[in-house]
Amino acid sequence: MIEDNLKHILSHNIRQYRTYQKISQSELAEKTGISIPFLSDIENGKKWLSPKTFAKMAAALKVEAYELLRPETDIPDTNINILKKYTDDIHTIIKRELENIQKNYITKLNSKKSNN
Repeated sequence: MIEDNLKHILSHNIRQYRTYQKISQSELAEKTGISIPFLSDIENGKKWLSPKTFAKMAAALKVEAYELLRPETDIPDTNINILKKYTDDIHTIIKRELENIQKNYITKLNSKKSNN
């Protein structure tokens, strides 16, 4: 029973950290030196990791190893994590605003030229 609970916790946390960091199963399997089907079995709570692979998994996910065994870990959304999550949206908004500033500036220049 305890083993099943630990497998569930481990599988949940690995999947959560992997998807949060936008790492595919293929990429994570390659970084940890395991096959994609084996990683899938781990994420589905069917298989265990060796201590060596467990350490590689934590390193690949950029977390401390103990975090992979914390019950139902929810990744906290710090300000930096929020900014990382919305980087593309932020870039789009900044680009749009810069284009608007440029258009307004050109309009003002053209207006001054026509008034002279």
